[in-house]
Amino acid sequence: MGRITKNKKAALAKLEKGKVYSIDEAAELVKNITFTKFDASVDIDIRLGVDPRKANQMVRGVVSLPHGTGKEVRVLAMVTPDKEQEAKDAGADFVGLDEYIDKIKGGWTDVDVIITMPPVMGKIGALGRILGPRGLMPNPKSGTVTMDVGKAIQEVKQGKIDFKVDKFGIVHTSIGKVSFSVDKIMDNAREFVHTIVKLKPTAAKGTYIKSIYLSSTMSPGIQVEPKSVTD
Repeated sequence: MGRITKNKKAALAKLEKGKVYSIDEAAELVKNITFTKFDASVDIDIRLGVDPRKANQMVRGVVSLPHGTGKEVRVLAMVTPDKEQEAKDAGADFVGLDEYIDKIKGGWTDVDVIITMPPVMGKIGALGRILGPRGLMPNPKSGTVTMDVGKAIQEVKQGKIDFKVDKFGIVHTSIGKVSFSVDKIMDNAREFVHTIVKLKPTAAKGTYIKSIYLSSTMSPGIQVEPKSVTD
């Protein structure tokens, strides 16, 4: 077993073993048990009572967090020339089409989100093997394939995130930074969980939200009472 660092010991000392915390307690605690020198991300993990292997129990969606994620999101807009100015005005970091197709084929994927238009998806589809495994492939369901390019870019920049349950039935995402106030962390957590609840598949039986954990980069997980987030 690896050696437990002084900071990890200090963090664990603040957690009561076996205790399930309310969301307001957890939001305050996650700030107190984070000792990183950088502004760590606050993450939420939700274990769902679904079988993701079945198409009718897949949970996937988008949510706009009221206070954003605190991250600088790098957006590539792969658009036709007539949409380039709209994309630039909306704040896209990279704008173009054919030149970026060539760059991506060469291995460049230094972006967080790619937004494009239906008419050019034929060209971008050829990049699926590169973009798919990195979670960068544009998808109409997540709002990243649209003719309203400017609006899509603004929403992503303001904190709109795409999420999907993994093969273990867990949804994981970042909902802010440790520098956020307790209220902002709580607001973002509630908005995310409420969105998950709305997406409950009709085929899902039994307890839907099995557990919720809040953590930061390199901190222990804090178990959260689901009702404190959903009520």
